[in-house]
Amino acid sequence: MSILVTGGAGFIGSHTCVEMLEAGYDVVVVDNLYNSCAEALHRVEKITGKSVKFYEGDVCDRALLRTIFSENEIEAVIHFAGYKAVGESVKKPMMYYENNLISTIALINVMEEYGVRKLVFSSSATVYAGDNTVPLTEDMKLGAINPYGKTKLFIEEILRDLCASNSDWCVALLRYFNPIGAHKSGLIGESPKGIPNNLMPYISQVAVGKLEKLNVFGNDYETRDGTGSRDYIHVVDLAKGHVKAIEWTLGNTGCDAFNLGTGKGTTVLELRNAFVDVTGIDVPYVIAPRRAGDLDEVYALPDKAKRVLNWQAELTIQDMCEDTWRWQSNNPSGYDE
Repeated sequence: MSILVTGGAGFIGSHTCVEMLEAGYDVVVVDNLYNSCAEALHRVEKITGKSVKFYEGDVCDRALLRTIFSENEIEAVIHFAGYKAVGESVKKPMMYYENNLISTIALINVMEEYGVRKLVFSSSATVYAGDNTVPLTEDMKLGAINPYGKTKLFIEEILRDLCASNSDWCVALLRYFNPIGAHKSGLIGESPKGIPNNLMPYISQVAVGKLEKLNVFGNDYETRDGTGSRDYIHVVDLAKGHVKAIEWTLGNTGCDAFNLGTGKGTTVLELRNAFVDVTGIDVPYVIAPRRAGDLDEVYALPDKAKRVLNWQAELTIQDMCEDTWRWQSNNPSGYDE
């Protein structure tokens, strides 16, 4: 029996494939390579010494999905596939709604056709309303403020309705906070196309000389040093959370949400300074105007994942910086080398 990983060639997907393979599962990947690279899967195979069956194509394509399910004994699905850039979603909302929603609906309909009703969904902390207090818990008010976050929220609602209508389904909604870091081998990591949208790859690209300086958006937040604070989680810890979530879905029914974070906030400057301390490489920065909608601090209470999934984050900010730099310095242009 195999686990189907949609979007498995991406940053989180490739790391999850490693952990699934090392936990003894067979892995099948479908990915259209819109924001990923097939080379990542070759490196997953190199790390694990195990093969990944790969289908290049779009999860919106029901015919392709039927081919995958008919050619493989799929036991459960981890669903990463989807567009993921907040800024792009604001500029191109219909592209996000069409792709992220239709691909998920196509997937769950084909899963139902083949009697596969175990699903781990890649959700996000962006589903929480901005007026909640921290730390964020799974029962707090939901209310995304951008199209990307809204697609995650709408899909959560679809999956809850699905589970309410058919008790054979089990769905884990994994709400990620801020994944950074890379595999300790330095073979796989975050390889954004174009200028990075996220903080850590921006820092590492300044350090490797691809970018001139780091823009720190605002220094007047109500935090320790005035810069925004977020819950950064090592991508390997996050990937291990998916292994635990698959195990949970295989033994349960219903739909439940889980925060995957560390329970601690780190500011922009604290992350930059930790990176400099670990690598010994300066990362020049300038203070830029705030971005609309950015909150002072966002971090999780991850106790439910520990209690129900038997999962907790173990790696530190220093680990995240060290592993990011190993990846970036060995692959200055990511998978485009």
